[in-house]
Amino acid sequence: MAGLTRLRPLKNVLPKGLFARSLLIVVAPVVLLQAIVTYIFFERHWDTVTRRLSRAVAGEVAMLTETYSSPMDAAKMQSVNTQAARTFQLEVAFLPGDKLPRQSSDNPFFSPIVTLDDELSKHISQNFWIDTHRYGDYLDLRVQMNQGVLRILTPRNRVTSQTAHIFILWMFGTSLVLMSVAVVFLRNQVRPIALLAQAAEEFGKGREVPDFKAAGATEVRQAAAAFLEMRDRIGRQIAQRTHMLAGVSHDLRTPLTRMNLQLAMLPESDEIEALRADIREMQYMLDEYLAFAGGQAGEAESQTDIAQLIEEIAAEYARQGAPVICHTEQNLQMPLRRGNFKRCIVNLAENARAYGKQVEINAIRTADHIEISIDDDGPGLPPENYEDAFLPFQRFDDSRNPDRAGVGLGLAIARDIARSHGGDINLGRSALGGLRATIRVPM
Repeated sequence: MAGLTRLRPLKNVLPKGLFARSLLIVVAPVVLLQAIVTYIFFERHWDTVTRRLSRAVAGEVAMLTETYSSPMDAAKMQSVNTQAARTFQLEVAFLPGDKLPRQSSDNPFFSPIVTLDDELSKHISQNFWIDTHRYGDYLDLRVQMNQGVLRILTPRNRVTSQTAHIFILWMFGTSLVLMSVAVVFLRNQVRPIALLAQAAEEFGKGREVPDFKAAGATEVRQAAAAFLEMRDRIGRQIAQRTHMLAGVSHDLRTPLTRMNLQLAMLPESDEIEALRADIREMQYMLDEYLAFAGGQAGEAESQTDIAQLIEEIAAEYARQGAPVICHTEQNLQMPLRRGNFKRCIVNLAENARAYGKQVEINAIRTADHIEISIDDDGPGLPPENYEDAFLPFQRFDDSRNPDRAGVGLGLAIARDIARSHGGDINLGRSALGGLRATIRVPM
């Protein structure tokens, strides 16, 4: 547990996506290995070559300082300088009466001055000063002599290797090529997984994905084939359930119709009216069962203006003499199965109307969802019964309206429709004092 706690900050900064993680797993070790090899090889190459070159230059400088330590006339000095330029490619000048600069020369980390300084300390006993900045292609080396300063300009390529940057470019170039190949390969491998996840999400929302096909690696193809088989199996089960209940409904409607005809031929009485009420309730129950079993089957999605849909529902209630207050924002359009989604809102509004006198429907848009809330001023429900209210055939009429007809499928059907659109319905306390049902559907 302590180890997991220590690794948690590292997990927070690691990428979350499969493509980024796969790329990190493939590329990071190779790049790290190349970096280590580059550093070790480059450091040894730099040190070995630079030390050998510096040792040669230090020996030449030692010879010149020893030569200038002896008295020489102008002709002899000119002859030595000419010979040094021709043989060693060193520009030599003696500055009588000069002193070494007091300030130290600031040089980069891999500067040849580090190795050259070490080699000069081994070959000469005089104080010296080196500058790598003043002359671009030369090093300015000055040695303190008895009568002045011996200044020696040596080409930079005589002290340091000029091919190290080529090695670095090759290493970085191969790393970039490797990363490019890894990116292309991993993208092609991750794409089928992303398509499978998208198809599963679309299927969860009740949408058809006719162009989805199994692709990718063997394991991904197996998962895609299993998904397609599951999708077909679920579709067959829903169709069988719907057809079965539709057949049961059709079979039961026939005797109910005959009973209605027989009752119409009998003289009116309280018993006859009670039988008619029972028949109407049975017909209502059959409609509820069929709606619950059918779900969203048979309806295609279309671009729907939710604000217009809610206003349409409010207008229908107004014509029935049961006005509903509604407040909606603009630009609430999204693809929906319009008829089913309307049934979802109507079921919740009917539930609110049955238990309250005042009903409000509000629709707003958040960052990535559309929220529709239906409030009533009825007695509400205890919080512990919120989830149980969505169970099929579940009723709480003891605490709410005992005279309400129904079989307890309204909320179950509404939640089933909301979830088929990728959303959900939750219950809570309303600002009106009763119950609030909130539909949240992702954009």
